[in-house]
Amino acid sequence: MNCFYHAEKSAIGICKYCNRGLCSECATVIDDVIACKNRHESEVHQLEQLTARNLFQSKRVGGNYMRNAVFYGLVSVAFIGFGWWTLQWLGLQAVLFIVLGVFLLYAAGANYFEARKYK
Repeated sequence: MNCFYHAEKSAIGICKYCNRGLCSECATVIDDVIACKNRHESEVHQLEQLTARNLFQSKRVGGNYMRNAVFYGLVSVAFIGFGWWTLQWLGLQAVLFIVLGVFLLYAAGANYFEARKYK
């Protein structure tokens, strides 16, 4: 591959922003990646910052799902326990608490398995 700006020179790399081949005169290194010198330096720097922020956020997402799983699990146990305990007094209303508890238990499981995807 040849340099996009100097067709007679061999390219040493590709600009991360425009994907053009660059020779040693046209290339500059920004945050460990190659960019067109005096053309795409700021754009490549912004892309690298965005990538770093996305990686950081993706690590936090797993923790959020796990926290939700614990919360839903505890609330589901409370609903199921209350429904079971009041079944003889409340009858059909107690069954509603048990059904809601089972639904929340499902939500806890879904959040737990979603959290495992991010580890």
